[in-house]
Amino acid sequence: MGRWVFLRGLTRESRHWGTLPEQWEAAGLGRPMLPDLPGNGALAGKPAPWGVREMVGAVRRQLPDAGAHGPYRVLAMSLGAMVATEWASLHPDEVGALVLVNTSMRPFCTPTQRLRPRNWGKLLRVAQRWHDRDLCERTIHAITCARADTVASDIDAWRSIAADAPVSRHAALAQLLAAARYRAPASAPRCKVVVVASAADRLVDPACSARIAQAWNVPLLTHHWAGHDLPHDDPQWLCEAAARIALGVG
Repeated sequence: MGRWVFLRGLTRESRHWGTLPEQWEAAGLGRPMLPDLPGNGALAGKPAPWGVREMVGAVRRQLPDAGAHGPYRVLAMSLGAMVATEWASLHPDEVGALVLVNTSMRPFCTPTQRLRPRNWGKLLRVAQRWHDRDLCERTIHAITCARADTVASDIDAWRSIAADAPVSRHAALAQLLAAARYRAPASAPRCKVVVVASAADRLVDPACSARIAQAWNVPLLTHHWAGHDLPHDDPQWLCEAAARIALGVG
């Protein structure tokens, strides 16, 4: 089985994984590959496509440059999990396993489950004040993270990332619409699939993960206190879960 590939979500990039890649390698899972979605990170200057399928192509084009070959094991969250699912569906020989974290997909989830209504006003304010990165990052942290002990250092780091590789409002809108429009296959990709949910996710209802797992008849793992950004809140738990999963996929 090939190396792990990590895919982040809406407007986030490889540096938003925080300490997870280092802990992943320390856990014996190998050094993960960290491609970005168009409009984010190393691809911040590239136009963000309006569809998930086009994002798959952008991810695949980044991997040969890193000198690795599939089949890959993919850890992906939120929008990244939709991209990973589409990748495994379009190119089944390239993906050997999927670990899908806190995602939501049509037709399994309702709009109010995919984006909890309590956050609509907060996210509208973020969109209106997109260039006020302090407000935006603090709002995103409050919505997506359950751990509050690292808020100050997190916000400093996230502001630095945004200054170094700013995501445009246009790219954010394109990614949001791509996620909203994406329709998952009725049955699971043919590779090993494990769905992971955070019970305390304030952004996406964890019922979405449960419905996907049930529809696809695949395992569901639940973290009982983490928020939407599980890699931020408890990277060690995620490493340990992946290590167990890896035992079953080679």
